[in-house]
Amino acid sequence: MITLLRRTIFVLILITIWEAISKFEVFPAFMWPPLIIPNDPGGVTVVKTLINGIISGQLLEATGSSLIRLFIGFFVAVVIGFVLGFLIYKYKIVDDTLGFFVTSLQAIPNIVWMPLAILWFGLGVGSVIFIVILGAALSITITSSTAFKSVPPLLIRVASTMGSSGFHLFRTVIFNSTIPQQIAGLRLAWALAWRAVLAGELLGGSGGLGTLLDLGRSIQAMDLIFSIMIIIGIIGSFIDNFIFVRIERFVLRKWGIQTAH
Repeated sequence: MITLLRRTIFVLILITIWEAISKFEVFPAFMWPPLIIPNDPGGVTVVKTLINGIISGQLLEATGSSLIRLFIGFFVAVVIGFVLGFLIYKYKIVDDTLGFFVTSLQAIPNIVWMPLAILWFGLGVGSVIFIVILGAALSITITSSTAFKSVPPLLIRVASTMGSSGFHLFRTVIFNSTIPQQIAGLRLAWALAWRAVLAGELLGGSGGLGTLLDLGRSIQAMDLIFSIMIIIGIIGSFIDNFIFVRIERFVLRKWGIQTAH
């Protein structure tokens, strides 16, 4: 309850500061539109643009397109990342070759791949999904391989002595021991994937929230840009706090790392 009160007060302070910046024209009106209270009767506000966009379906359609690409790309990235992570953990030759290559690619920002993605897949959904898969898969590969390598050898030897081997050993001992790290890695990869979707749509077109951001920039509609940024922040916060954080807390409690409170 106290946490909710603090967050509410913080939000109210931010809204007050926002409105003050707009009303005192710290920036030109078109660069910093009011959030809730219009400067002129019937004038533009960010909240008004947000509500109108939702009612008209424009923002809902764009949000749906972005989320579909996100989920498709992220699912494929999870599969690829876990497979490559296991291979890097299991075989030293793969670790010395592919592992080094993956680490090098991870240092390259996702957006740098966009020109190549457009050349390979054209302007559209394909290039956006490619960027999502690339960014998230590399992150998952590194975190999963590192998690597998961190399993204590003594734990594996004890399980082997008790007759566990092969896939049974991997499923019941190795993988189970790394679940908290894997969840943390997925949480990080999801954030990278969400940013990759928006960056890909911003540069590659094909609709979605990123394309609407570019439209707002081209017509200098900052109210539209800020309303889209609010949606992006809400979606990001919702998925992180109501999905990944809850899964992470459940896993930590189950593993006895964190007590319930």
